[in-house]
Parts: sequence; C-alpha cells; structure tokens
Amino acid sequence: MVELKTPAEIDAMRTTGKFIAGLLDDLSGRADVGVNLLDLEQRARELIALRGAVSCYVDYAPSFGSGPFGNVICLSVNDAALHGLPHDYVLRDGDLLTMDIAVSIDGWVADSARSIIVGTPATADQRLIRATETALAEGIAAARPGGHLGDISHAIGAVAKQFGYRVNGDFGGHGLGRTMHEDPHVANLGKRGRGMTLSPGLTLALEPWFCATTDRIRYDADGWTLRSADGSRAAHSEHTIAITESGPIVLTA
Repeated sequence: MVELKTPAEIDAMRTTGKFIAGLLDDLSGRADVGVNLLDLEQRARELIALRGAVSCYVDYAPSFGSGPFGNVICLSVNDAALHGLPHDYVLRDGDLLTMDIAVSIDGWVADSARSIIVGTPATADQRLIRATETALAEGIAAARPGGHLGDISHAIGAVAKQFGYRVNGDFGGHGLGRTMHEDPHVANLGKRGRGMTLSPGLTLALEPWFCATTDRIRYDADGWTLRSADGSRAAHSEHTIAITESGPIVLTA
C-alpha cells in the first residue's frame, strides 16, 4: 500500500536526510588508505547515537539476508555491489567503496548511498561511479507529478545503456517513510508511461547500481554481501526524494 506524505511529514524526512548527508560526508573524509571498515562502522554508530537517531539496519532481517544485519551501515568494497557487511578489512589504494545507510529520526526514515574511490582513482572506476550518479540525477528529474513510475525506471536504465552497463532487476529503489521499505518497488529498468501514477506526497529512495561487466550477482559467505558474479567492480548511488506539486525534491542532499 502506497502512503502519500503531507508537507510536514516530508519536512521531517528532510531532517533525517540532512543528517544522513552529513554522516556520509564525515565518513567520506575518513575513508583513506589504511582505515579499517570496522572503524567506519564505529564512527557511524557514534554519529547516530549523538543525534539520537535509530538505525534501520541493526535488526533488519529480510528473506534475502542471513539473520539480523547487526550493523548500522553497508560498506561494499570493489566487486561488492550491495549490502556489504562491515568486517575486518583495511582499505587499500584504489579501492572502490560504497557506503549505504538508512536511519530514522523522530519516526521518519531517509536512505542514501554514495560510492567513492580511496586513494588513487582508476579511470574505469570513476566512469562507473559517474554512470550511477548520472542515472540517479536522470531518475530524479523524471519523478514528476502526473508521470508514471516507469518513467523513473526508464530514465535510469537509459543511462546504464548509454554507458554500456547492464541492469540487474533483482534489487532497486523503493518507497519509504515510517519504515525503510514501503511500496512501491522502483526498478532500475522500465518503460515510459507504465506503472502507477506519480502523485505529490510520494516519497521514494532511488538507487541505481551497476556492475562493470555483468548484471548477475552472487552472495558472499557472510550471507549478506552481494558481489558481481564475475568479480568486476560495482558502484551505487542513492537519494531519498519527495514528489511535490512543483516537481521532485532531494531530501538527502
């Protein structure tokens, strides 16, 4: 069931979104060669506690995961595409790191992800990240009242095609608000004019993610981390947005 939000509720989600943006800024500045993923996890925990926020991940136990996630942030490195379980790993020069986090403040959720390169960047990795960021921007631009959910999916998929990347259909964006995952599902590939009509008050997490040379994924031994099936690198960009009468606004900017 899709729940439309009032302007006041959207403002509350924006408060959460701004906190998440600041948290990702903080971690992006700390992610450097020689830093352990567990240190980034601990820093995220500290910031969440200081703000009085609530992690959406610690107790999260969906059917596709292996028990409660147990951590407050997903940290995916190199060929890890989604749901990277923080573990004892020291970042190396050239690593591609994706940070994905969702928290609730005063009962309202926001969700965002960012991919960065640690140390010396490889051109191919920069291009992969740019593709997800471009797809996210195009998806947001397509999220206009009176349009259709398929308009967003098509816009994201068109960018993937332009860059020469294939799109996995198993995981995509989603509605959110009082909880991290609400209806509707937002695929990263679709057709214009299809799907539900986009109405003011609809809040969505859009999250294009691409692997460099495949659209297939596999589970890591930890039961959570999803990696590209062929070992190629992956990137992921995500914002929480709200559709208003005048168009989309980004709540996690």
